[in-house]
Amino acid sequence: MEWTRSETLAHAAPGCNTCLGLGLRIGRNETTHPCNCVLRAIFRACFEHFRDCVSRERYISKVTLDPLPGKDRRGAWGRKSEEFSADFCLISKRTLTPPEYDIFKYHFLLGADWKLCCRKLNMDRGNFFHAVYRIEQKLGRVFRELEPYSLFPIDDYLHGPVKGVRSCLAEGDVAPVRPPLRAA
Repeated sequence: MEWTRSETLAHAAPGCNTCLGLGLRIGRNETTHPCNCVLRAIFRACFEHFRDCVSRERYISKVTLDPLPGKDRRGAWGRKSEEFSADFCLISKRTLTPPEYDIFKYHFLLGADWKLCCRKLNMDRGNFFHAVYRIEQKLGRVFRELEPYSLFPIDDYLHGPVKGVRSCLAEGDVAPVRPPLRAA
């Protein structure tokens, strides 16, 4: 997956010393990579939506009909909030190592503060926060680069990408619209 500056610029931290607020780092062979501040921002946006989905009352959940491609034009019913929450947890569990998942489970899912996590996991404060940042970066990258349906951008996950909308400028065989000229 190719990362562009327009994707990363909005999520970059303005005070980041690595990317200087631009969101991209230049690696070996002049390849561009997203900065760690962007990956952490992607994780935090997904985590905020996860917390919003989990904190809603069960009777507030709404069912949506998603159209499926094909001749019959049938649709699939789904509960997007519950699906997002389940995908968030399952992707995290599959991606992280068991020690990382323990930190993720205690700190993010169960909401324990750093003191309780450090006591429970027998870690010091510095190692705990370094592990939290690595987890956020790792999951932020996975949430964005997951194929075929990534969790981020969240609107694309919930509503699907806008399909069928094409610009006439992108097509080579369509002439631009020109107003008629008055004869002199």
